[in-house]
Amino acid sequence: MSKNNSNSINGKKYIAKPVQTNYIRPNQSLDIIIETAGPFLENHDFLVISETPVSISQGRLVDESNFKPSLKAIFLADVWSKYIWGYFLGPLLRIKNRTIKNLRKLPSESRSHKEVVLKYYGLKHALKPASEAGIDLSNVPGAMVSLLPSHPEQVARELSVQIKKKWRKDVLVMIIDTDVTYQLAGKKFTCLPIALDGIKSNTGIFGYLMGRFGKIVGPTPLGASSKISVQKALEIATIAENYQKSLEGHLETVYSMKNEFEEDINHITIDMLDSITHTPAVIVKKCDISGKSRDA
Repeated sequence: MSKNNSNSINGKKYIAKPVQTNYIRPNQSLDIIIETAGPFLENHDFLVISETPVSISQGRLVDESNFKPSLKAIFLADVWSKYIWGYFLGPLLRIKNRTIKNLRKLPSESRSHKEVVLKYYGLKHALKPASEAGIDLSNVPGAMVSLLPSHPEQVARELSVQIKKKWRKDVLVMIIDTDVTYQLAGKKFTCLPIALDGIKSNTGIFGYLMGRFGKIVGPTPLGASSKISVQKALEIATIAENYQKSLEGHLETVYSMKNEFEEDINHITIDMLDSITHTPAVIVKKCDISGKSRDA
């Protein structure tokens, strides 16, 4: 495992440990995460798993090259996202400069992407200029994309039971998505179709617009193996995500994946993805007063 990372939230200290594996392939079980994390787990730790490896393990991959874009999809890609959001709404609503630059140079393949969003999640998600419905273009081969995982809370519970059975440890498993959760007027919400209870989900473009006037409070927890407050879930998810982003070779976006392999994204293979170390999960554990983890 790589070097640990310590964090302090509301006076409490936490340490993050990476769970590093080979590339988790389509329809492969998540046992490799349990096997790798097991020796480092202690009672009451948090095992935070990214949504993409869960989705891939479930075989929830879609080949966008098989989708012929409709006129609606072409409009959403070529006019709505590229020009209206790229040159008018994006700067007006102060979205990230990186996002604006990417929107202005959207490739023709984005038409098929919009068609996939329309088919699986509907117009209110397709109207988002980017990161629609949590569909992930990174960490997948060729023209494939991964949809959101199915029943993430159930998956988290099953993994927690397996950890209890094999390693005799009581661990809270949580599955998270890098798409953000916003807070406005005391209410927490996300654009994503699903989220942890207590976070309003499936808001699509409406949530995205409201989020411009609210604040980002962290990545979005999709499901947890046992009851946890929304605030605590967001805190732990933020620690895990920040640590993952700090790792060398982290493929946060399709553009970082392209740069990593110096290859057109449509030519990236599973073997290429398997050639680098992946961190599908992060262990987050409380530190003692001295700042050491309990299993140090």
